Amino acid sequence: MRFEFIAKNRGVRRTREKCAALGVSRDRFYEWLRRPRSRRWHESDRPLVQIRTSFEQSDRTYGSPRVWHDLRAWGFECGRHRVARLMRVAQLQARRKRRRLPSDLGVRPEASIAPSLLDRQFKATAPNQRWVADVTYIGTGQGWLYVAVVLDLYSRPIVGY
Repeated sequence: MRFEFIAKNRGVRRTREKCAALGVSRDRFYEWLRRPRSRRWHESDRPLVQIRTSFEQSDRTYGSPRVWHDLRAWGFECGRHRVARLMRVAQLQARRKRRRLPSDLGVRPEASIAPSLLDRQFKATAPNQRWVADVTYIGTGQGWLYVAVVLDLYSRPIVGY
C-alpha cells in the first residue's frame, strides 16, 4: 500500500520525502517498481470483467455482496472480499437508493373532497372567524414526517400544528 501511494503521487513531492515520511527505504521502493506483477494481479482482470457485467446489468445499483452472489450463480469462484477490493480499485460504487416522495394518486371520489367554505375570501375582520389549514411532509432519516398547521386569517398566528 505504501509503495502504491508513493508511485501514484510521484509528481506531488520528491520520492525521498515520501519514503522518509512513510518509513520505507528508497531502494525497496525502486525494487518494488521494477518487480514484475504477480500471477494473482494478472488474474484479477478476469473477475473484473464479470464484476463489471453484473454491476452494469444491475443499473449500477449492486454493491459487492450482490455482485458476489451473481458471480457465484454464474459458476465463477471468487471470494467476497476480493470482489469488494476489485470494485473499490475499479471505482465501481453502487448508487444510493433514491428516496421517493410519498405517493399521491390524486384521484379521489367527489364525496371525499371538502367544500370550500371560504370561497377565496381570505380577509377576516375579527379573530377566530376564519381558519385555514395545510399539510406537508418532511423527509427524515427514519421516513416521512407529516406536519399539519392551522392558521388564523385575522392576525396570522399559528393556532395549532
